[in-house]
Amino acid sequence: MARRAFAIVAHPDDIEFMMAGTLALLGEAGYELHYMTVANGSCGSVNQDARTIAEQRRQESLDAAAVIGAVYHESLCDDMEIYYERHLLQRIASRMRKVEPEIILTHPPVDYMEDHMNTCRLVLSAAFVRGMPNYPVQPGRAPTEQPVAIYHALPYGLRDPLRRRVQPDFYVDITSKLDTKRTMLAKHRSQKEFLDATQGIDSYLQHMEELSREMGQMSGRYTYAEGWTRHLALGYGPPNFDPLIAALSHQTMEVIIGP
Repeated sequence: MARRAFAIVAHPDDIEFMMAGTLALLGEAGYELHYMTVANGSCGSVNQDARTIAEQRRQESLDAAAVIGAVYHESLCDDMEIYYERHLLQRIASRMRKVEPEIILTHPPVDYMEDHMNTCRLVLSAAFVRGMPNYPVQPGRAPTEQPVAIYHALPYGLRDPLRRRVQPDFYVDITSKLDTKRTMLAKHRSQKEFLDATQGIDSYLQHMEELSREMGQMSGRYTYAEGWTRHLALGYGPPNFDPLIAALSHQTMEVIIGP
């Protein structure tokens, strides 16, 4: 069976800000890459209507996924409509059975906004029911017994909603992939004006580099990094199933265990 890594996040550009370097390294390590944003980016503009900006952001995501040869999966709802509810869970669970990932990259359980946290909850449940034949998914697909390991990125801003610094389990050295990460984020051209207007981020590319550099400083070793925490294996795979560490430490030696 092919080794597959599935990055599932809330919005267009979430992958590029917090996990694109690791995803690119997994592609180099031989993983088939999959890319999905649960929401379509419909609220990502201050001067375009929802449908227009959603179409533009879909194309931007397609272009970003193409940079690393990732399979793009269509979004399922509008921004701020990612709720932990049955119909959305059934649709994400169907995607999970279709992809049969060995590695899942997603948001942390605690982040600065509800769309991120609800995406995390949905991803965890969708992976949990992947092998349950009595759980209905839409569209219907056969269950899979593929073991899966789930890895949580650091929250955007590297702090929880109470402003406390979050420390990951380990860091991935993405220095060699920073240009790739920047190229992917640059595809999201619609976000330059939006982030400046709504969050005071005058250069989203520079801000991404600053976040990556700060994670590198947190590692105490790398120039640019991404931080990760592995989810409890119970219900997902063997206790010591840690394919991200195995893939990157064996192929690149770019993974260290944090304090």
